[in-house]
Amino acid sequence: MAQDKSGYVKLVEDVPQEGHGFDQPPPPGFVIPPPNYAGMPGVPGPPAYCQAAPGFPHAPFPHAPFPQPGLYIGVIFSADPINHPQQSDDPPPVYDNQEITLSGFDDKSVRRAFVRKVFLVLTVQLTVTFSFVALFTFNTNIKAFVRQNSWTYWVSYLIFIIPLISISCCGEFRRKHPWNMVALSILTLSMSYMTGMIASFYDTYTVIMAVGITVVVCFTVVVFSLQSKYDFTSCVGVLFVCMIVLFVFGILCIFIRNNILQIVYASLGALIFTCFLAVDTQLLLGNKKLSLNPEEYVFGALNLYLDIINIFLFILQIVGRSRN
Repeated sequence: MAQDKSGYVKLVEDVPQEGHGFDQPPPPGFVIPPPNYAGMPGVPGPPAYCQAAPGFPHAPFPHAPFPQPGLYIGVIFSADPINHPQQSDDPPPVYDNQEITLSGFDDKSVRRAFVRKVFLVLTVQLTVTFSFVALFTFNTNIKAFVRQNSWTYWVSYLIFIIPLISISCCGEFRRKHPWNMVALSILTLSMSYMTGMIASFYDTYTVIMAVGITVVVCFTVVVFSLQSKYDFTSCVGVLFVCMIVLFVFGILCIFIRNNILQIVYASLGALIFTCFLAVDTQLLLGNKKLSLNPEEYVFGALNLYLDIINIFLFILQIVGRSRN
């Protein structure tokens, strides 16, 4: 039966295709298979992925087009890929398994700003404290006054305890500006007075030697803690046990007045607080087992300050008793 072919495009000059009627257009989705050169010498056959299943024509080289929805060849494809996604046994990509968590230490700029702020506050505290030490050591009038009025030490100690408890135990208070800085300033002034008063009972040479040893020890420990890969924060429990032992040892030294025993006590104290200095330094980094929040710069500066002052006082006791 003759048909009007004006609406069709000729394929290879109307050469009839295998498996179809003459003078008929190919059905929708039909693809002309490539020539079969398998029988010719010297010509390799098609790749394995182009091999057709029995009863089906060869797919065009190199890849067959994606079948249209509704056409099923061996595998059932969904006509609605959005509502019915294909299931796969392969694991999802790596970025699908990673949770994006943004904490205070994930950004390096935040971490560096936090460390700079802590060491800036610590520098101001140490400058004030050792200014008191120099004043109480080199000024004979002040030295004579504090030696005659020891009650001022206990008043300073009571003033020191109040902001210490407030900053250490009240997390909301130590993050509230400017009250956290006010409490830290009061604590620094009272601790500076007590440190200067203790230094006034030693001669000038002993104080200068203790200051020099403290500077060398603290600088070395801080630099080593910042560069070391060893996690000192995992030793906090052991250090607290050592603190309890040191406290009991100190009570024993009150009743037993022995110079050698006092030197041993001071040596243990200096060693324990040196370890605490390493731990508190690594708490600032944020890449260890324990870390401080970036808002805890006052608490971080307080920890380092008390560590350094205690190291100085214990070294001062060791040098003074060794010379005597």
